[in-house]
Amino acid sequence: MSMPDVASQQFQSNWKLKFFTIWIGQAFSLVGSSLVQFALVWWLTQETGSATILATVSLVALLPQIVLGPFVGALVDRWNRRLIMIVADSTIAVATLGLMVLFATGRVEVWHIYAISLIRSLGGAFHYPAMSASTSLMVPKEHLARLAGANQLLQGLITIFAPPMGALLISLVSTQNVLAIDIGTALIAILPLLFIAIPQPDKQAAQDTVTGLKPSYWHDLKAGLLYVVKWPGLFGIILLAMMLNFLLSPSSSLLPLLVMQEFGGGAQELAWVESAFGIGIILGGIILSAWGGFKRRIITSFTGVIGIGVGVVVIGLAPPELFYLLLTGSFIMGLMQALANGPLHAIFQAAIAPEMQGRVFSLISAGATAMMPLSLLVAGPMSDWLGVRFWYVMGGTICILMTVVAFFIPAIMGIEENRNPTGRAPA
Repeated sequence: MSMPDVASQQFQSNWKLKFFTIWIGQAFSLVGSSLVQFALVWWLTQETGSATILATVSLVALLPQIVLGPFVGALVDRWNRRLIMIVADSTIAVATLGLMVLFATGRVEVWHIYAISLIRSLGGAFHYPAMSASTSLMVPKEHLARLAGANQLLQGLITIFAPPMGALLISLVSTQNVLAIDIGTALIAILPLLFIAIPQPDKQAAQDTVTGLKPSYWHDLKAGLLYVVKWPGLFGIILLAMMLNFLLSPSSSLLPLLVMQEFGGGAQELAWVESAFGIGIILGGIILSAWGGFKRRIITSFTGVIGIGVGVVVIGLAPPELFYLLLTGSFIMGLMQALANGPLHAIFQAAIAPEMQGRVFSLISAGATAMMPLSLLVAGPMSDWLGVRFWYVMGGTICILMTVVAFFIPAIMGIEENRNPTGRAPA
């Protein structure tokens, strides 16, 4: 047994206290980030009133994950993952501190918001794969699905409470004080990482079997790509996830238009729909945390994906006079998203070799993120031409059909039992 395996077992012997100390710190950081995001978007809205600027900021925030995502993973697998998380959180906190000073001195400009969004996204591009890849070494595999449910629950709580909390804070304190809260929550996230050792993957698995030397960065990058491509089940699921993201991403962007144009609603009605979605995520997270899903996680995940498709179709077909059906569809989407995403993430953490997870998670994140601007470029003109409802009905229907077909693809359905390209059996 290699030393990293011993370290992982030692961590898992008392994993709950150590892991959830780190997890709670990360949860605080996510809340702080959500408050900052709300504050900056609101400031841009008040100062510019430009939809183009808001859209550009969103695009700037996506760029690091799309462009650098595939290259970051190899570094995450080579470097100390705990140190990566500390540096990423610290860099974001320092950048936020600089922006706070600009707000306090009245010298802030729009391009400063672009810069902070870029830095925050860059930090996230490193932090997400490092945390995700470390989780499988910290948490026993039989608890990964329940943990994924807890993560979905956290996401739902933030979705519901962060915007009104941000609005309340902005009405009570200045923008720079909201930014100060984010710096404080970042410190809360960093503190446990300074004292709790995170197990590292077996680096010997990544060494050249002939020379015994550590391969170059580019060799590691190529190895990550080959790892995905040569594993039909994993490659198939990633392609399916990218297509589903392409189909479903516009549903949130088009929602304000749907509420206003088709249902004659305003900001309050839109808030109800978004709250229904958040409540669904919370309930789904609670169910998944308590239940853990079917024994075969892929069945739980694909059932959730079909449910998301059903929710999207319900939204697209809801008559204008039946607003409650729009709320129902949004609730179903949230509920099923928790059941879809949680088990799928647990599958990746349990099945992918620990020393490859940084690269694979970065590739998955980059691919999924890249689908968002592409889908919006298609969905926008198509919705203007055929109506907003068309994309919901079409996207939801194709989502259901693609997932049903995936049930009959052995390589995908057997990903939890099939061996991966390194010859290691997934748990």
